[in-house]
Amino acid sequence: MFREMRRFKQQISNEECIRILKEQKRGVLSMLGDDDYPYGLPMNHWYSEEDGKIYFHGAMVGHKIDSIKKHDKVSFCVYDEGYRKEGEWALNVNSVVVFGHIKLVEDEEKAIEICSHLTRKFTDDEEYLRNELKNSLAHVQCLEITIDHMTGKLVNES
Repeated sequence: MFREMRRFKQQISNEECIRILKEQKRGVLSMLGDDDYPYGLPMNHWYSEEDGKIYFHGAMVGHKIDSIKKHDKVSFCVYDEGYRKEGEWALNVNSVVVFGHIKLVEDEEKAIEICSHLTRKFTDDEEYLRNELKNSLAHVQCLEITIDHMTGKLVNES
């Protein structure tokens, strides 16, 4: 069903893919939008080691939500900041592409968990987190990707 990676020598391990998903703060979520045009947008995410799913939060209405309700298959791409080998100009970048099914999270306790983890990727200010949950949770829609297929690779930009 899913294609094998064409440049398989550049493939990174599943463990490395998970490390990148855990460490990086954002990626691009892609789905079918209006009139089946591709629709991709940058999103903050949280990878849960507990259940192996990827979580997001955002507005309760809009293009993204309408697209998800119409078609639940998505892809999500994350890449790291890269590195240069000593004396080389080319950047080496690890990227991960996930294919899966996305759904709206309806459970409030799960939404609190998701929002808490997402906030803690950016700040350890617990007072800020409490205020956000108190003032904004009622206006937030959390999303969950169940991963069907995941690949990653290391690319040298030379």
